Amino acid sequence: MKIIPRDNLPDFSLPLPIFTSVHIADAISRDGDEFDLFVGLDKKYADQLRELSSDENDANLQNFTGDRRRFVEKTYEHWYKKNRTPFALIHKQSDALAAIIWFGPKPLGKKSIKFSGTEEGKMESDWHTISFRSYPNFRGKGMMKNFAKFVIDFYKRYFINIKFWTGTDDRNNAFTKLITDLGFETDEKTSDLAEHWLIMTKM
Repeated sequence: MKIIPRDNLPDFSLPLPIFTSVHIADAISRDGDEFDLFVGLDKKYADQLRELSSDENDANLQNFTGDRRRFVEKTYEHWYKKNRTPFALIHKQSDALAAIIWFGPKPLGKKSIKFSGTEEGKMESDWHTISFRSYPNFRGKGMMKNFAKFVIDFYKRYFINIKFWTGTDDRNNAFTKLITDLGFETDEKTSDLAEHWLIMTKM
């Protein structure tokens, strides 16, 4: 995926006010599909996120994430209060949410709600979590690596001295390959492989 940053962005700080978004780049996939890249989600795409998270036919999402509990049983508004910053790829032709990556302060290794955690974090933490989602119509198109590289660099402009970590089910092979390709390494001290909880970090 080729990403073209937009010029003359307005000044803003992160996280944005809820349901606010800024168009920060355009993107073209290897098969020629065009995308808008936003930081923040407006209400329409937050609603799409909820709908996608409720899709029982999406086995990958239901088996490996807690998004149904996070965005359907609870609310986007509740989640956003944890100082989360989402970045979204929006398919221009269909106006569909194709992929999302989000960040936010969270103590290293704290289990996600998929693993009976609470997701609570403190803004002063130097550890920030990162999570990745692509949705069924857009998987396997080679988008996520360059999308992730771009938004990691963008986010670090606002939080200069942070360290990143992510937690996942160790059976989630596609996610593990992606995060390894992005330079994350396994943190054995905080992983709980007996419970399939894998922690990977990037300084």
